[in-house]
Amino acid sequence: MGVEAPRIARKVKAGQFLVLRVAEGGERIPLTFSDWSAEEGWIRFIFMRVGKTTHELSHLEVGDSIADVAGPLGQPTHVGDLGRVAVVGGGVGAAVAYSVARAMAEAGDEVTVILGARTADLLVLEEELRALPIKELVVMTDDGSVGRGGLVTAPLKELCESGAIDNAFAVGPAIMMKFCAATTAEFDVPTIVSLNPIMVDGTGMCGACRVTVGGETKFGCVDGPDFDGHAVNFEELLTRQRIYTDDERVADAEYSRGCQCQV
Repeated sequence: MGVEAPRIARKVKAGQFLVLRVAEGGERIPLTFSDWSAEEGWIRFIFMRVGKTTHELSHLEVGDSIADVAGPLGQPTHVGDLGRVAVVGGGVGAAVAYSVARAMAEAGDEVTVILGARTADLLVLEEELRALPIKELVVMTDDGSVGRGGLVTAPLKELCESGAIDNAFAVGPAIMMKFCAATTAEFDVPTIVSLNPIMVDGTGMCGACRVTVGGETKFGCVDGPDFDGHAVNFEELLTRQRIYTDDERVADAEYSRGCQCQV
């Protein structure tokens, strides 16, 4: 989805995110920038319909408006002087992987992208990634419907085993990032993960996005979203992410019954 937001577009950098509300009284949700144009004044983000708010968002048409969009938030991803980098993007995490890979390539890093999804119809930004000045794009699907069959950790391990990378960056579902970090840890390859904890205000006030990194409490919104993947307590992160799963399912079901739309 593209949104006209010239003041935000002038400031955003790869790895940062936005927080939006679709309508007054609605919840605030964080989404990462996938693309932007400072010259034309627009920003873009990619989302999957998983709950009430993303359901509402999916019904917006060209010319509609959103109640508010705040950003850019969070710390930009570090690029440059990284040498040979593997950028791993899973699911809608491809949005972050695309902007980060582009920034790294522009900064002179040698980038190999591993793009993964459960099935071919959930794969996004493949063409855009192929258009970047990167070394290689490896496409993986869990069911083998396109590209190689299997998990993104397989080609990541191959790169580590061959000594082909100096650093790694992973973004996607928390469980995917956990196993990417575990894979690179075997080979002492420094790995950054872009975390996606529950978030409310995005400015460090609410504490909802707290994560444990290296035994210390950090806030995903102001300290991150990028952290040392080998130091993140992923079990805690996964547990906290599931807190409102049932509530989200109920809210979406109730909204779906009353919205008169195809669900």
